[in-house]
Amino acid sequence: MNRRRRPFNYFKIFGLIAAIAAMVYFSLYISPTIQQAMLPTPTPTRSPDSIIAEAEQALADGKLTRGIELYQQAVVLIPNEPKLYIEMAKGSMWLGDPAKAQTEAENALLLNPNNSTAHAVRGWALSAQGNYLDAEISLKRALEIDPNNALAHSYYAEMLTDIYLSGKGALDTIDLMREESRVALSLGPGMFETHRARGYVLEATANYKEALSEYESATAINNKIPDIHISLGRIYRIMEVYDKAVNSFTVASQLNPNDPTPLLLISRIYYTIGEFGKAEQYARQAVTISPTDPNLRGNLGVTYYKNQKYENAIEELGLVVNGGQDDSGNLVEPLALTGDSIRIPEYYYTYGLALVRTGNCGEALPIFSRIIDTVSAADEISIYNANVGIEMCAEQLSITPTVGSAPTEEITPTP
Repeated sequence: MNRRRRPFNYFKIFGLIAAIAAMVYFSLYISPTIQQAMLPTPTPTRSPDSIIAEAEQALADGKLTRGIELYQQAVVLIPNEPKLYIEMAKGSMWLGDPAKAQTEAENALLLNPNNSTAHAVRGWALSAQGNYLDAEISLKRALEIDPNNALAHSYYAEMLTDIYLSGKGALDTIDLMREESRVALSLGPGMFETHRARGYVLEATANYKEALSEYESATAINNKIPDIHISLGRIYRIMEVYDKAVNSFTVASQLNPNDPTPLLLISRIYYTIGEFGKAEQYARQAVTISPTDPNLRGNLGVTYYKNQKYENAIEELGLVVNGGQDDSGNLVEPLALTGDSIRIPEYYYTYGLALVRTGNCGEALPIFSRIIDTVSAADEISIYNANVGIEMCAEQLSITPTVGSAPTEEITPTP
């Protein structure tokens, strides 16, 4: 009962209070900072307007693929805006993909069936695929909705020109395409598309100087579209200004490296002026881009022949005439020999001549006979070279030629 009580240990009390205070301070101020630092840094969501602005700039700079990718990002954020699909369709057309352009234009029409420009771009895409009937329906619908749509008039003029060049137009097609191009230019004098369409009509009607002027006007408005440089190159080539033609095609190839067309055209220029080594170089580059295209294979085979690489020529031209696979497994469909073709007979008779040069007249003679029986009599070069091949085989086989007669020197077509 008389047990003495221990005195208070004030040091322990102060220590306990300090520990509690430290725990409270850590909980309130330090712990949230640590947890926040461990969380991933949030990524700010870009506004649709900034994405669209960047897409527009990419297309203006000639970065067509990038522009389309950005518009696709914008579509995710604004799925109900027809304009985005229309711009993607235009970009796809400039990249040479009319099927994709048609799909995008139709997506725009699902959102707004009365969008005049969407109908116009759809007609443009259909025309590029050779579907002129549906293209005309779309373009006329565009003009019903907005008779002052300069784009629709431009695309309509181009479609009529395509029909005219294909030989399928009516008697008044040439007058209609001229009028449509004039209307387009009057409605949109500062638009790239209207000058391009007017130039195309003038080119098709052999008004090359005027066509060149219109194409140059289009280039002054927008020089980042590959197609306009191909158009310029065509005119320079016709006018035999070959250095400028090569330069224009080179720019087109740089703007769209996935299109073999400019390289093919450069190859043909060098072939024309007798620089067969350069012609072969560009022909090979074109085939690398599109190895299943029989026309590119045919062009390469012709350049091989001119460079006296007969085995290589037989390999390439054999794929054109007979079809088959190359060493890399690329399947090439044969090109049928028709009476209205321009380039295909050249592939056939060159193939036959290469076979003759390597002593394979048994394979060559049937090809020469097919040419004589199939191509138009107006195609004097093909008939001539087929007869050359027959005479060469006659000399090899010591027989009398049975189809026509010809000297033994081949002639090269003038483009």
